[in-house]
Amino acid sequence: MGIRSVLSKPLAKFVVQRQQEWMHRPGETQQRWFRNLLDGAKNTAFGRDHRFKDINSYPEFRQAVPIRDYEDLKPYIERILAGESDVLWKGKPVYFAKTSGTTSGTKYIPITKESIPNHINSARDALLNYIHETGKADFLDKKLIFLSGSPELVVKNGINIGRLSGISNHHVPAYLRTNQLPSYETNTIEDWETKLEKIIDETLTQPMSLISGIPPWVQMYFDRIQARTGKKIKDVFPDFSLFVYGGVNFEPYRAKLYESIGKKVDSIETYPASEGFIAYQDTQTEEGLLMMLNSGIFFEFIPAEDYFSKNPRRLTIEQVELNKNYAVVIHNNAGLWGYSLGDTVKFVSNDPYRLLVTGRIKHFISAFGEHVIGEEVEKALQYAMEQHPETEVVEFTVAPMVSPVEGLPYHEWFVEFATPPNDPDAFVRDLDRRLTELNVYYKDLISGSILRPLKLTVLPRDTFRNYMKAQGKLGGQNKVPRLSNDRVIGEGLLEIVQTV
Repeated sequence: MGIRSVLSKPLAKFVVQRQQEWMHRPGETQQRWFRNLLDGAKNTAFGRDHRFKDINSYPEFRQAVPIRDYEDLKPYIERILAGESDVLWKGKPVYFAKTSGTTSGTKYIPITKESIPNHINSARDALLNYIHETGKADFLDKKLIFLSGSPELVVKNGINIGRLSGISNHHVPAYLRTNQLPSYETNTIEDWETKLEKIIDETLTQPMSLISGIPPWVQMYFDRIQARTGKKIKDVFPDFSLFVYGGVNFEPYRAKLYESIGKKVDSIETYPASEGFIAYQDTQTEEGLLMMLNSGIFFEFIPAEDYFSKNPRRLTIEQVELNKNYAVVIHNNAGLWGYSLGDTVKFVSNDPYRLLVTGRIKHFISAFGEHVIGEEVEKALQYAMEQHPETEVVEFTVAPMVSPVEGLPYHEWFVEFATPPNDPDAFVRDLDRRLTELNVYYKDLISGSILRPLKLTVLPRDTFRNYMKAQGKLGGQNKVPRLSNDRVIGEGLLEIVQTV
């Protein structure tokens, strides 16, 4: 065993012991952060505008601070970008994480000196929990790869601006930096396909043990390696033992990834966002991700069915119920107040609080009142793939067809297969049947002849890759929405097919 793996075990034990101190006291932990955050921002412009000094209770806070999205917060962000201090949080942010929104264009998410540990320590602790539970630490002594955005930053009025994954790259612990790949120079390449080839050049002969990234981009990395070598990943990287991922549901990609690898490897799921690191998988034996209740964030939860109402219910962690969908709202020590992440989660445990990410609150299909959500289409696809085990899916998205040339309206599934089902018609029947079981409104529309069963549109290989490239969103942290209430993405995919 190397020095890294040896030293990691006592550190892992210490971190898990500290974790135990707060994870079983969720209400007390969140209340402490509630008071700390109010105190930290009471003299800021936002704190004065929302009379933080006069707030003595959570109900008063709820009255004073509305739920907001990026556009609502943008006037404060623009003041910070112009050079003003003490706007949303004391002083100035150290960074702005630059990200693209579906409705807001480019977003600048503040990261402060106080909020950096939320991003960096949470990622570290996910690995340490794994080491503590399994005793496996040898992977730290070999090479680790984090498929991420460019670490290059620009500076505006004293604030560093870049992608979150690139910012995080600057905070990789020194003891891991010597075995981290790719090189800084390769990581700064903006064109994803050029960068990917350089990453393969650097990693192909190395003892890779940990690979981390968003599943579809990791799959592309594996595909290119296999095209070069003609070998399974296990034969190229015999030391590969741990896959760390986040950003999308792993299930639609699992079969294809493991087929590419050629063996099963352990995995750790994480739930990072530019706005904050929300949760990570703390155990290999229990379902769900441990929520970061002691990491600079005070959380609220809005029942998904209330989200678009005029006065939605706002709940604290102790008020949520298991197996119900909630939209996540955060208040944090980066200066995000009443900020709706746009994600929906479902709690599967309350001692400690563990969750599943179920989708995006604005990503749904409800052209006819069915309100089909991301969790439902992913579960339906997973079921159909289980019934047709030869099937491997590269990527998919779903859109409504409201006014077809003939016949009833329907949901159209745009799917790119690595290996298509042997019986496509049976695959569609299984897919549609499972969706009717998961969503009673969809079932009623089918049985009431308002909708006809779904239509499967099989896309040629690389359609999604070419679509994302055309949108300037190939690689990095970019993801294809699982479903949408219009046909913008669907029509864009069809245009790609026509031009190839």
